[in-house]
Amino acid sequence: MKKDGKQGDSTKTGKEFEEKVDFIRKVNKLEGYSTKSKSKNNKYKTYIYEIKYKNKVIAESFKKHAFYRYLKNKDSNFNWKNIISKQLLPDDAIYVHKNNTIYIIEIKFQEEGGSGSVDEKPQTCFFKIKQYRKLLYSFNYNVEFIYILSDKFKDEKYKDMLDYIKEVGCKYYFDEIKLNELCFPSIKEKNGIK
Repeated sequence: MKKDGKQGDSTKTGKEFEEKVDFIRKVNKLEGYSTKSKSKNNKYKTYIYEIKYKNKVIAESFKKHAFYRYLKNKDSNFNWKNIISKQLLPDDAIYVHKNNTIYIIEIKFQEEGGSGSVDEKPQTCFFKIKQYRKLLYSFNYNVEFIYILSDKFKDEKYKDMLDYIKEVGCKYYFDEIKLNELCFPSIKEKNGIK
């Protein structure tokens, strides 16, 4: 979003929110956890990360285009164009080994009093989870779809939308996601991630 040819305030604030809820950044602050990038020569500046707990790899994280690199690494014949008509770029996707599940994470920020496309995007979760399940069918992964929403979505006007998200089998959280929701080993809560 641009205002008078300059970066708009909501875009800057949305970017700040994305950085605040960045999963890899938060996991690196937790006792017993560490991450390591597995990517090299990445033209999109998105990386595949191993997530370790007590030096054991328990999960992997891949954002945007790295999601497709991860799938291509798993199956060299994989081509998303043969499965879905439009590429989906998740804000984050986390593969948890323990339960063979890929958690698709979408981050949505809304300004005070805002409305428009951000208001409507969370209403597309049913379509998106179906597309992700179709895309990942041959890999035999379980697929979960989760929104991380800014506090502005707590406003009463979003109640029906939030009810719908749950009704169609997706989930949402405000400002963070709890580690136990991803089947990560539980630890003492620290730095806003649980």
